[in-house]
Amino acid sequence: MENSKSRFGNPAFRDFYDRVKNNINDLLKPFVPEDAIMEVSRYFIESFGNRRRIDYGTGHEANFMAFLLCLEKLKVITPEDDKAIVLRVFVKYITLMRQLQFEYWLEPAGSHGVWGLDDYHFLPFMFGSSQLMNHKYIRPKSIHDSDTVQEFSKYYMYLACIRFINEVKTSASLRWHSPMLDDISACKTWIKVNQGMVKMYKAEVLGKLPIMQHFMFGSLIKFEGGSPQPEDDDGGDCGHLHPEKSDTYAMGQEYPECCGIPVPSAIAATAAKRSRAIPFD
Repeated sequence: MENSKSRFGNPAFRDFYDRVKNNINDLLKPFVPEDAIMEVSRYFIESFGNRRRIDYGTGHEANFMAFLLCLEKLKVITPEDDKAIVLRVFVKYITLMRQLQFEYWLEPAGSHGVWGLDDYHFLPFMFGSSQLMNHKYIRPKSIHDSDTVQEFSKYYMYLACIRFINEVKTSASLRWHSPMLDDISACKTWIKVNQGMVKMYKAEVLGKLPIMQHFMFGSLIKFEGGSPQPEDDDGGDCGHLHPEKSDTYAMGQEYPECCGIPVPSAIAATAAKRSRAIPFD
């Protein structure tokens, strides 16, 4: 479906989502026990984004990690595979998601804007800072060296994220459009960066109700407490009443974070600028 005139998500993403969902049994059957496919598949499908809102964020990324955790609990993968899981499987997942973000202009789900690390992802920064811990030459401040980022982004997740941000947000320097990353670059060691990333992930992703209220718990990943949620719930019911769109808001009033206000894709905005004709061309 053509969506070139909009900076919001392309409805054609729903076709991709439906194809994954309709073929999930065939995809998982070779390595997931048949009686666990229904539960494991939920995490896998949700890891590609939200079908209704056509968005993607750290909650969907967390679903992919939950999918991998289920595979470990089912003995499909072992702790000895952890390094390969991050450096090969997770990296391929991020590569695929970047492709989908460009292809369908997925909207950032719950983005913190300039006060976030990335419009879509968190874990590449956490894993990426761990990957660089023992590097002799690349330091946190190296993200400001364009040559270093360009040369080593294909080997290190953290630098790959910086390169992606620089390519998508071209209107200003990293200090302006990603001040949090700029602040983090002042750390002396990658160990310090990684420790901060772990704490931030627990607080800003795993500890946030708007994200975790839609996370599924079952026999493999259990949670004590809470109330049952309908299987067909896609996050549309947020547990409170929403005013009509025509209602007038006082300054400072906003929809609650869980309501999924459409946020235009920075990727789409950049693409629109590049396709715009130059007057003197």
